[in-house]
Amino acid sequence: MSFFDEIGRYRLSDLSAEVLNKSEREVDAALAKSRNDEQLDLGDFMALISPKASPYISDMAVLAQKYTRRRFGNTVNMYVPLYLTNSCSNQCRYCGFAVNNKFRRRILNAEETRIECEAIRKMGYENILIVSGENAQRCGMDYFREMVPVVGEYASYMMMEVQPMDTDEYAELRRLGVDAVMVYQETYDPECYDRNHLRGRKKDMRYRMETPERLGDAGMDKVGIGALLGLYDWRADTVALAMHLMYMRKHYWQTRMSLSFPRLRPAAGGFEPEYPIGDRDLIQTICAWRLFDNMLEISISTRENARFRDVITPIAITSISAASSTQPGGYAVDRHDLPQFIISDDRSVKEVTDALRLNGLEPVFRDTRSSIVCQA
Repeated sequence: MSFFDEIGRYRLSDLSAEVLNKSEREVDAALAKSRNDEQLDLGDFMALISPKASPYISDMAVLAQKYTRRRFGNTVNMYVPLYLTNSCSNQCRYCGFAVNNKFRRRILNAEETRIECEAIRKMGYENILIVSGENAQRCGMDYFREMVPVVGEYASYMMMEVQPMDTDEYAELRRLGVDAVMVYQETYDPECYDRNHLRGRKKDMRYRMETPERLGDAGMDKVGIGALLGLYDWRADTVALAMHLMYMRKHYWQTRMSLSFPRLRPAAGGFEPEYPIGDRDLIQTICAWRLFDNMLEISISTRENARFRDVITPIAITSISAASSTQPGGYAVDRHDLPQFIISDDRSVKEVTDALRLNGLEPVFRDTRSSIVCQA
């Protein structure tokens, strides 16, 4: 039984209600377990993201920072997204790349990709996240067979965030040098998912939700998951995401797991988040994640503003981006194509790394854990 079948036995509204009903006593019990280095269960996690835990954020942050530093030391991995295309065949209400938005689409060729990689190398990055719109016809495996080896010449650790693919395709990407794949479920509520995904392959909720399992079957080193915060009740989606993580830990224990917190921003087409999550709630949630899973890798992107990132990074974050561009060709040429989302932290790499060092952290631009050599 896949996780899609497992989560299908629950109503997300019931999960949200359970969180809201958590008591102060249950919060105290969860924190006591954390202080004693005991493993938290799902009920503990639900207590820590509940309203009753809000007054305990300072205590949670102290514990989260202790666990982060103990497991990951004082280093923070630096990564950069490389957008190869903004061509997409899906119509998602919240995304600037949606097929119904009218703007000039761009697909980088091998030479343009190399030029982008040269610019990225000058910024100091060797951890590169390949990103594309979801268009399997124009930017599918044939395209990635050409582009991945090019990027691999510049990356010590290569990640992808592209359309969901089949197990054999992921296995081939692994052989080509891809180390990690990020795939966000957006929301675990079927009605909300259907309402926001109007057209394209992404409408197939089962296929998307089973992607992490196909990645595990393909032997990918790391799998990144997440929910798009603001699309649905964030507490319900956060509990479902925790259940998804637990499923992956049980069935794919050799696979490293990472988590991101993409918070919805306004996008082309007039979309505005329907269920916004505030800074305080997001900080509480990130701290809860660290207490729930001490081994979890957690990243924060330039969707978040500088002040927020400077606060949360020393507490629980293991990887961070800086000076990101969310449009193809955005590093080597000053272009004005439509970005996927609005950047909130527009500081330079130096400004971000200086802020990290002020907090006693050391930025690392080269991840040497990759066990695969890129093959041309």
